[in-house]
Amino acid sequence: MNAQDIRNKYLKFFEDRGHTVISRAPLVLQNDPTTLFTGSGMQQLMPYLLGQDHPEGVRLVDSQTCLRAQDIEEVGDNRHTTFFEMLGNWSLGDYFKAEQFPWIFEFLTEIVGLDPKKLYVTTFLGHEAFGIPKDTESGEIWKKLFAGKGIEAGEAEIGTEADGYQKGMIPGARIFYYAADKNWWYRGKNIEDMPVGEPGGPSSEIFYEFDYVEHNPEYGPKCHPNCDCGRFVEIGNNVLMQYVRTDKGFEQLPNKNIDFGGGLERIAMAALDSADAFKISILWPIISKLEQVSGKSYDAHTNAMRVIADHLRAATFLAVDGVVPSNKEQGYVMRRLMRRAIRFAFDLGIEQNFLEQAVPVIADMYQADYPEVKANRDKVVEVLVKEEKVFRQTLRKGIAELQKLAGSKVSGVDVFKLYDTYGFPVELSTEEAFKQGIDLSENWREEFDAHMAEQRARSQTAAKGTFKGGLGGQSEIHKKYHTATHLMYQSLRTVLGDHVIQHGSNITEDRLRFDFSHDEKMTPEQIQQVEDMVNEQIQKDLKVSFQEYPTDVAHGEMGALGAFGDRYGDTVKVYKMIADGADKPFSFEICGGPHVDHTLQLAEGGKRFKITKEESSSAGIRRIKAVLQ
Repeated sequence: MNAQDIRNKYLKFFEDRGHTVISRAPLVLQNDPTTLFTGSGMQQLMPYLLGQDHPEGVRLVDSQTCLRAQDIEEVGDNRHTTFFEMLGNWSLGDYFKAEQFPWIFEFLTEIVGLDPKKLYVTTFLGHEAFGIPKDTESGEIWKKLFAGKGIEAGEAEIGTEADGYQKGMIPGARIFYYAADKNWWYRGKNIEDMPVGEPGGPSSEIFYEFDYVEHNPEYGPKCHPNCDCGRFVEIGNNVLMQYVRTDKGFEQLPNKNIDFGGGLERIAMAALDSADAFKISILWPIISKLEQVSGKSYDAHTNAMRVIADHLRAATFLAVDGVVPSNKEQGYVMRRLMRRAIRFAFDLGIEQNFLEQAVPVIADMYQADYPEVKANRDKVVEVLVKEEKVFRQTLRKGIAELQKLAGSKVSGVDVFKLYDTYGFPVELSTEEAFKQGIDLSENWREEFDAHMAEQRARSQTAAKGTFKGGLGGQSEIHKKYHTATHLMYQSLRTVLGDHVIQHGSNITEDRLRFDFSHDEKMTPEQIQQVEDMVNEQIQKDLKVSFQEYPTDVAHGEMGALGAFGDRYGDTVKVYKMIADGADKPFSFEICGGPHVDHTLQLAEGGKRFKITKEESSSAGIRRIKAVLQ
């Protein structure tokens, strides 16, 4: 069974058990200031796990595309990718572990066909100081499920991850109890740091054993299910959200939730019994194209081809979701992914433009299951090919700058300048210096690392200022800025034209930021017109309300605005802002909220809407920052 089959059969399996199939969220969540990308399957569901009613009911299922840029340096081994799909099913206060565990065990063993003898599970050991008991109930359920397959599942108490490397595999054990550092979930890291009011709970993970993979002692003395050596790979995690932190400690939630996440790529690995994720059906065709274009084999150039395949897949979906390469935030990550891929293509001797050949291969693999890939195919190829051409010019400039240093030793400061100013990869700097007979100073690496550390510290400081705030921005000021964004979007279209399409937004407690399609810098007169129009609508005290419509009706005959790159389900919320007695609303837009009830609330305290900055975000995309002051 290939990855596409697994995805579709998973959705059908849970749909047959009363779940509604919901659409994936885009890789860049609109109006979520807490993160750059959708990094997990539950991210778009978090408000509903916290108690908000979901319009599709209490049983949900989907396949969510995810991007974790922090894993970029790990790509190259047998299983890590920056882009991946997470199969997810949720119970919002409905069923719990007694239903969930048998269902997911049935899906993995009966539908996918995994050998149950190669499956291991972990559960929560408990936390004595907080009065949270050992999750023996989960252990008993798993025992019965394995027994149904003729397998006697012994238990073992491991403790922390570090304990696991000392104890290793316990003979006869198939159910392993780990401490909170491995089998407790909440939105932070350490259970001790959970704030009052924060929900969380034990998790029960499922691992597949590639028994022919030898343990690598670099990861620890002994192998155990949570070992990261590659012999055991986590293929699913059942989060049992049943507790809330209180002033007194931990109490049971009145409504318990199930949040299951299963890595599609990893389940597909297990289905093939292949410890190499890049041999599955949604990665191998890219590798095959690279072998064809380069004339080199995967076995001889494994690392380079893995990096290229992963990074191009990630960049393709970012482009599908409306991101374009730039020097800021999501666009910067996209650019970095592409440039790493192109740099590794140099290792394969691919010096001609190759994205025109590689990107359509990726689109072909996904367009049947994700219509937005097919709809944006030509645009995606255009965006990525353009970036490749720009970067190849950058490489030429970097080489020219390096040649100017001939006759003197290249310092770490020189290498950092080539990297930071010209986007010239460090590896290429050293390789080109060697080719041209230019010496590197003895301490060039230390100097370069020091400058990189300074830049990283500046970036982190800036990120903390940009992406502060709570989940999804639910405070009153977030609601005001969110509402102002709607008013500004329509005002921009009125002043500049209907070609203006939203390409992303970010709202903090201090300001709103809005990206939109427009080829020219706005004039001061246009900026003033937009400001005046927004403030006029605020003073009209437009009533803000929403109603749900079929998506095709809302987009089609009703003409509701929506963000570029967003994908919607069968029904959507459409917010309208209309003055008393008016024939039609000023703003009519698909959105999930939150908003104020009347626009005059934006003017409380004598505040007015003010555009503080208008600038280029990337080619053909402008960015506005604005405040209420």
